[in-house]
Amino acid sequence: MVTISLCMIVRDEEKVLARSLESIADIVDEIIIADTGSVDRTKEIAAAYTEKIYDFPWIDDFAAARNFAFSKATGEYLLWMDADDVFLSSDKRKFFDLKEDLEQNPCDVVMMLYDAAFDQKGEPSFSYYRERLIRNCPQARWQGCVHEVIVPFGKVRQEEIHFEHRKEETAYSDRNLKIYEKMLSEGRKLDAREQFYYGRECYYHGKYEKAAAVFETFLREPTAWLENKLEAVRFLAYSLQAAGEKEKAFDTLLQGLRLAPPTGEHCCEIGGYFYDREEWETAVFWYENALHAEKRTEKGAFVQEECYGYLPCIQLCVCYDRLGEHERAKMYNEMAGVLHPESEAVRKNRGYFLEKEKSSLI
Repeated sequence: MVTISLCMIVRDEEKVLARSLESIADIVDEIIIADTGSVDRTKEIAAAYTEKIYDFPWIDDFAAARNFAFSKATGEYLLWMDADDVFLSSDKRKFFDLKEDLEQNPCDVVMMLYDAAFDQKGEPSFSYYRERLIRNCPQARWQGCVHEVIVPFGKVRQEEIHFEHRKEETAYSDRNLKIYEKMLSEGRKLDAREQFYYGRECYYHGKYEKAAAVFETFLREPTAWLENKLEAVRFLAYSLQAAGEKEKAFDTLLQGLRLAPPTGEHCCEIGGYFYDREEWETAVFWYENALHAEKRTEKGAFVQEECYGYLPCIQLCVCYDRLGEHERAKMYNEMAGVLHPESEAVRKNRGYFLEKEKSSLI
């Protein structure tokens, strides 16, 4: 089999590091840890899994730290994880099969699924493909101080192998925003991808007018990736709405339809506009389209699973009830219940329909 080096950058990760390394240690052939300044037990924990622990002074550049870790690796392929990532034990057989297959069918980049959010049942609600395993070669270089990436090159394959991002619940950090602002203060020009993520950071920190301006600039970038543009349209609409420009936000969503066939996320956003205005028939149109929209996971898009199932179903329940089509409303509520059995909304709707049936018998 081919040899694989796990490369990880860490800082003060004593709460989660052992969980992460334990999940992957028996699969990889080498573990590289680049510590960017831990003052807790991170290094002590890492030492139980590897002797290859290196110090890398933090310079506000995630790509530089990851490239340093890569430079210490000797494996034929390089695997990266964050300290709060977990590899699923149920996918170990798939990973071993992949290692064996790469011996005869080498490639340059293997894209794998990254599960970043989860529903009440613990099932992934937000997933996307990322470059997870990369051939150890000069092209295996990270780019970007924040939200760093390796641009896929050469022969690329996709595998339905999952890594979970099990982040500890903490307040949303302003670290990334500060890095972008530092870059700008130093006169550095953000490329298209950096503009996209800078706009998101502005939005998450309540800088809505700034976020809107950044997203508008990004959407004019000819080199911008389509999947980022589709999401930027929604974030621009969120920013405008938060800034009090609701009609302009809706116009933005409509203009976004020119980019590509609407995703489930986009359909739900437009449906929500008509839902809020109690224009039930038009809302139904968009929510039903969400149920049949194409998931763009394999194209690398961020996919919110709820927008292709539970969310449109629970909204359709309300819409059809308001239109007087109670049986169809009940049907969509039960569909939502299959997807989210613990849903409080589904439970309340069942009680509502039961009371409605009782009153009709009186």
